[in-house]
Amino acid sequence: MNYLKITAFTIVLSLAGCISWVFAKSPFNDMPEGEYVVDLSHASIVWKVSHLGLSNYVARFADFDASIEYDPSDITKSKVTAKINPMSIQTAYPDPKKEDFDNTLATDESWFNAGKFASIDFISTSIKMTGEKTAVMNGDLTFLGVSKPVSLDVEFNGAMLRQPFSGKPTMGFSATTTIKRTEWGMGKYAPNIGDEVEVMIEGEFVKTDD
Repeated sequence: MNYLKITAFTIVLSLAGCISWVFAKSPFNDMPEGEYVVDLSHASIVWKVSHLGLSNYVARFADFDASIEYDPSDITKSKVTAKINPMSIQTAYPDPKKEDFDNTLATDESWFNAGKFASIDFISTSIKMTGEKTAVMNGDLTFLGVSKPVSLDVEFNGAMLRQPFSGKPTMGFSATTTIKRTEWGMGKYAPNIGDEVEVMIEGEFVKTDD
């Protein structure tokens, strides 16, 4: 009986060790150099803006693309680019008018004006590490035809040399920033609809095949 207990305990420890190894997070400096692209099934761009000072209205973009040119020898030399499709805006506006409301926000000349400006673009210009797993990333945001610098607070969530489901090197990040929409020419209903827009970004990035 004792032998069986010891054997079962040994098997459990072995399995736990295997699981721990598979899901172990690798240091970012150990990740291979090259291009990483966002995994849209594990990524989001959510923003919120004050509504009359009573609540924060929350929406998201469902269609976007982003990539990292990763330099593990000096992470600060890595480059990040992103493109957002403003037609992909999704709100929680109640049915049956939700589709019309989302489309109005996307296409109205006073809002995202997607018919004229079909993309919201970001290109990083610098990355400064502020801690072992935190950084400030500066870049240029082009929105409604206007380009202005923005700063994002970035958290390095984790990295795996072999993500257990895809089998590929994968890194995960969170980022936040706050912009003033009027600086890009979107002034409709400000300040009743808040000028400051808080943006929250989550993303996993997968190494492309060389």
